[in-house]
Amino acid sequence: MWETVIGLEVHVQLATRSKILSPAATTFGAEPNSQVDLGDLALPGVLPVVNREAVNMALRFGLAINADIGRTSVFDRKHYFYPDLPHGYQTSQMYLPIVGKGQVDILLKDGSTKRIGVTRAHLEEDAGKSVHNLSGNMTGIDLNRAGMPLLEIVSEPDIRNAEEAVAYLHKIHSLVRYLGVSDGDMSQGSMRCDVNISIRKQGTEKFGTRVELKNINSFRFVEKAIHCEVGRQIDVLEDGGSLVQETRLYDAEKNETRSMRSKEVATDYRYFPCPDLLPIVVNDEHLASIQHSLPELPDAKFARFVSEYQLGDYDAGILTGDRALADFYEATAHVCDEPKLAANWIISELLGLLNREEKTIDSSPIDPERLGTIILRIKDGTLSSKTAKQVFEACCTSSDTPDAIIDKQGLKQVSDSGALEKLVDQIIADNPEQVENYRTADDHKRKKMFGFFVGQAMKLSGGRANPQEINRLLTQKLNG
Repeated sequence: MWETVIGLEVHVQLATRSKILSPAATTFGAEPNSQVDLGDLALPGVLPVVNREAVNMALRFGLAINADIGRTSVFDRKHYFYPDLPHGYQTSQMYLPIVGKGQVDILLKDGSTKRIGVTRAHLEEDAGKSVHNLSGNMTGIDLNRAGMPLLEIVSEPDIRNAEEAVAYLHKIHSLVRYLGVSDGDMSQGSMRCDVNISIRKQGTEKFGTRVELKNINSFRFVEKAIHCEVGRQIDVLEDGGSLVQETRLYDAEKNETRSMRSKEVATDYRYFPCPDLLPIVVNDEHLASIQHSLPELPDAKFARFVSEYQLGDYDAGILTGDRALADFYEATAHVCDEPKLAANWIISELLGLLNREEKTIDSSPIDPERLGTIILRIKDGTLSSKTAKQVFEACCTSSDTPDAIIDKQGLKQVSDSGALEKLVDQIIADNPEQVENYRTADDHKRKKMFGFFVGQAMKLSGGRANPQEINRLLTQKLNG
């Protein structure tokens, strides 16, 4: 029996307006090489200056995961030679990172939690981008990304399967968005993941040979890549082969990993302290001000949603996974004062719609005020659950208020006892055979047959009859 051992290196692009060591802009999607400073080009004599806000963002993350903070951190030069790395080295942090050991708690599908250790989180600059096949076999270099501020978050090898890896990645994504240090948009490269995988015999302490999968940019691909690579490693070892320490790429179209290069070790990069940058010294006062600025974090918000709104762990986990979604939920619950019903509508109806249209809560076609009003109209008996969905759909395609839609489409629920009694009398008169069968049937069969009469009532009323009142009247008259 094989055991999988996984560690993740998550690269988060920090949401600063300028790069980590130069004043060049960081706007996504700009024309190639339009956001490049002299320092990004590695021109001689140009000295780097550390972006203070990038440092503050790293500190915010470190405090959020209860990590050891490097009161004195140092930048190092990591040497390797790619065409899109003008200096011939990457400015990073090897020996004295700004964030030391911390931990992240993840919630798994079975409701259990697991603590994943964080080894470190360090600041570094991104490299540029090579653009292949521009014209024939030509490759272009775009240095807009060179010098982008990154926080590399390195986990301990505490992860044992793809589910835990994805849960951890979701938690990091949630944290950086809550903290406002990154938008976490994986489609734009704001968050990328390297997955380190090895396997070993169950019960063995020694780690197996580690393989790194580079730059995976979606939660789904992380899960698929892990399953794929674990299967490959097991096949190699069970066929009598041996694994080599290497870097591999995941091909999502073919669902396979392929070798990229042998895996370097730290000594291959010839790290040494950057002589152009002074150490970063963090004092107590500055750290206290960062701590004071932290928002309510996902775990605290989760606990509050469970206790204050009486939500189950599943619902609370979904709603607090994203800060914007949590804010939307609380605003909706405030309007209708029905927290559980608000959670049901957001999770089933709204998120279902957004998933189908591949949108996020930030681009929701309905706002909390209108969704809360729909729930209020269910609460006060104006709408049934069926007509409420019609109003919801109409709100998502227009700017009308729920009340205006109800009036315009004549969707107000009929609750008048006199009108509904006439409706029930008509159904009984029109269906004498079904009534006779119902009255002579046993209790078990009656429960099934009762639905027929309810369906007739809803059909005749155009779905506007109050279901509770219809049930009461039908029970009274059929059993009378």
